[in-house]
Amino acid sequence: MRDLPVIGITLDSEEPGGYSKFPWYALRQNYCSAVVAAGGLPLPLPHEPSLAADYLDRIHGLIVTGGAFDVDPALFGAATRHETVVVKKARTQFELAMIQGALKRDMPILGICGGQQLLNVALGGTLIQHIPDEVVECLAHEQPNPRDQAGHDAVLVPGTRLADIAQSLRIPVNSAHHQAVKDVAPGCVVNARAEDGVIEGIEHPGHKFCIGVQWHPEFTISDADSRLYRAFIKACHA
Repeated sequence: MRDLPVIGITLDSEEPGGYSKFPWYALRQNYCSAVVAAGGLPLPLPHEPSLAADYLDRIHGLIVTGGAFDVDPALFGAATRHETVVVKKARTQFELAMIQGALKRDMPILGICGGQQLLNVALGGTLIQHIPDEVVECLAHEQPNPRDQAGHDAVLVPGTRLADIAQSLRIPVNSAHHQAVKDVAPGCVVNARAEDGVIEGIEHPGHKFCIGVQWHPEFTISDADSRLYRAFIKACHA
C-alpha cells in the first residue's frame, strides 16, 4: 500500500437545475488531478459541519477551493453588503468549521481564491467586497480570457515561504475574483500582490503550512503552481 497523504478538498454546492433537478455538489476535475500529480490522494468533502472533526481525523491536509460566491461580509464585521455579493451560507459554515479545526491541529492548509479569502476571515482579517469600487485603476481581476491562461502577474514578497517555494519573485497567474484580502489577519503576512496593489497571497508563519493564494494554481499556469502543490503535499507527509 502506497503512503499517500489524504487531502480533503471542499466542494461547491449548487441549487437544483442544470446537472440535476435536486441540489448537487460540484468540483472541477483539476482540483483533484493537481493533488494526484503532486503525490496526494484527493478526497472531496460534502458539507456536513457536524462531521468536520471526523473528516479531520481522516485527512492529512485541507484545500479550501474557490467558487462563484462570496464570504458573507457579516463574518468580518461589515455593516453593509455590496450589491454584487452572493453568499452560500451552508458551504461557508462547513468550510469555516474545517479551517478552524485544521488550524487547531496545525494541519497543512491551502486556500485557493475564495478559499484564501475565507482563511483570512477565519484568522481575523477582512475583505474588499468589490475591487473596482475600492482600488483605483485596478487590473481586470475577473479576466476576460479563459482561466487556463494568465491574466496578470503576481509579484511575490522576498523572504516569504511562497517566494521560496516558487523560486521566483514574479509569476504569471490567472484571475477570477472581484473580492480580495483587505486587512490581513493577525499573525499572517502578505506573500504576493498584483501590480495594482491587490493582495494576491497570504501565509501564516506560525503554522506548519498555512498559505492562501488568490489565483488558481490547479491550472498550472507556471512551474510555481506545481511547486506550490508539491510543497503542500510534502508538508502533509511531515
